[in-house]
Order: sequence, then C-alpha cells, then structure tokens
Amino acid sequence: MSFQLTAIIEREGDGFVALCPELDIASQGDSIEAARDNLREALELFFESASVEEIKNRRREEIYVTRIEVAVG
Repeated sequence: MSFQLTAIIEREGDGFVALCPELDIASQGDSIEAARDNLREALELFFESASVEEIKNRRREEIYVTRIEVAVG
C-alpha cells in the first residue's frame, strides 16, 4: 500500500527543510533531493511504528497549498 502525500521544501540557511503537512512530520537535508529523501524515510519509519489509531488521529485528509497576495505597508 502507498499514500500520495505532500512535501513542502524550503531553504533554511545552508540546507533545506521538508515538511509533510498531512502528518506534521519534517526532515532536512543539504539539498532538495536529500531533504525529500530524508522526509520519505521519516514518513516510512512513522508508518512502520505508529498504531492505526495514531495515524488516523494525525492524518489530515485535505491539504491545499496555494499562494496568496497580501498588501504590505
């Protein structure tokens, strides 16, 4: 079984941070690819060790990533 999950990756200092908002799990790496791969590993470890109840309680079904324009000043 597999899930399609969201990975939001952003630069932080000299590296990158990857976040899966559906489960609020994050990881990091020296490159975008490393951060993504480390996040995948963290998610796989979570699914291996978490109970069905914990997965159900943490998982958000609908996540929307979009950009908005705001007035500044």
